[in-house]
Amino acid sequence: MSVRTFFGGAPFLAVMIGGITALGAETSVVPEPGDLRTAGTVDFPVSCVPAARAEFIRGVALLHSFFYEEARRIFTDVAEKDPTCATAQWGIAMSWWHPIWTPPTPDEMSAGKAAADKAMAMKAGTDRERRFITALNAYYNTPDSPTTGEVGQSCHGPVGPPDRVIAYEKAMRKLYDRYPDDFETQAFYALAVLSVGYATPTDTSLAKQLQAAAILEKLWKKAPNHPGVVHYLIHSYDYPALAERGLPAARAYGLIAPWVPHALHMPSHIFTRLGMWEESVAANRSAAEAARAYAAMRHRDATEAEELHDLDYMAYSYLQEGQDAKAKEIVDFAATVRKTNPELEFIAAYALAAIPSRYALERNDWADAAALRISALPHWSSFPFLEALFEYPHALGRAHTGDLVGARKAMDRMRQLRDATADPKFDYFKRQLDLQMQAASAWVAYGDGMKEDAVDLLRRAADAEDILGKHPVSPGALVPAREQLGDLLLKLKRPKEAQREFEAALKIYPGRFRGLYGAALAAEQIERHSIIMPS
Repeated sequence: MSVRTFFGGAPFLAVMIGGITALGAETSVVPEPGDLRTAGTVDFPVSCVPAARAEFIRGVALLHSFFYEEARRIFTDVAEKDPTCATAQWGIAMSWWHPIWTPPTPDEMSAGKAAADKAMAMKAGTDRERRFITALNAYYNTPDSPTTGEVGQSCHGPVGPPDRVIAYEKAMRKLYDRYPDDFETQAFYALAVLSVGYATPTDTSLAKQLQAAAILEKLWKKAPNHPGVVHYLIHSYDYPALAERGLPAARAYGLIAPWVPHALHMPSHIFTRLGMWEESVAANRSAAEAARAYAAMRHRDATEAEELHDLDYMAYSYLQEGQDAKAKEIVDFAATVRKTNPELEFIAAYALAAIPSRYALERNDWADAAALRISALPHWSSFPFLEALFEYPHALGRAHTGDLVGARKAMDRMRQLRDATADPKFDYFKRQLDLQMQAASAWVAYGDGMKEDAVDLLRRAADAEDILGKHPVSPGALVPAREQLGDLLLKLKRPKEAQREFEAALKIYPGRFRGLYGAALAAEQIERHSIIMPS
């Protein structure tokens, strides 16, 4: 079932299909849809019974690609085959934590802690395995403090409070120092470092992201087919200033795990950052197909959360290409979704709210935005800040169509939804919601004739939004505030100022249709003015 292969002298275990290694020059078999045996090239020494080791390693490979459900299934099977394998419980506990994705729900935290506690109570086969278990235990048993931590209560990052993440990184550092030449230790430590970068977003130097990338770039030279290395490199470089560096990893990842949905999707993070819309569409189409294949394999009738995540990115890319009809197909499909898997999954809820909102706002269809219908799915009581993704288009649409009373009503609802978001792990979205309300207030002020107040409100919102950045769940803001500032300045016949704002927005969001179109309109106004009033 497996064979040893070597990269730069280091041994790795490559998962096999019919005698062909998962990746490499000798690969000649294309896996069937849903075939998850091709998960990349990984070697994680483990002391469980020999009959379970290959499956354990496949679980680690899928864990590196954040395919948490399938990894957990595998680790659970390993634990049944070898009840003494403490590291199988570590794998289960790891599958309940999403380091740079979303914080565990209370139920997920409980399940993960139970597995971590069980692993701690067992006798690990090696010191290295015990240290992996101990490090993860630090995550599950460090209390969240709402007022302490590196960034404080008002600065929880996109993935939640930083306390647990920082504790885990410190524990992983001890493992890293003890086994500096162990490949998997280095890979998981790089992920721990990167997780702190995501949990502490006020560090605009991106020091943790660059620290992780430095480790990962060295590892990639040794093991070009390791799924975690390229995956974490993409996350490390998923920032406007660094995105170009992530392009080689983005081009490689989908080939390493060709039917793992998240592996197929992740390259689009870099493609989106660089305005490579065709590549983003292709990546997300493949990812959505893989998610559907997995659901069929599991005989599920629900729509996979991963598929909806992919479709959100795909719709975003279509809209930047001006392919509105194709984006509308995704909007129509999203409107048919009645059940998701998992049932109340954050990324599914985000996509179901964002997809129709984007479609209206990106096209400046203010009447459609003003009348946008809220999905009937039961997600919004769990994620009230996501219901606001419907109210934000209501506010902007009504302000732009002269219904200032209706716009204020939508903003009042946004405030209620912000206040209903009490969980500190969603502080990022509360801050984002505050900025959206500020942008909507600017257009209401413009409608009331307070033009300079409107400019000031939007400028401050744009500056703050640039610092806040985007959440990994999203391909981009619902109409960046700086683009809106450019729109407002065009309305005020200030094209030179508008052009500067559009150009600044395009540095963060290259290739956006609205940004390019706004910059072109500004240039046209400037040229027209120079003809009318020659120097």
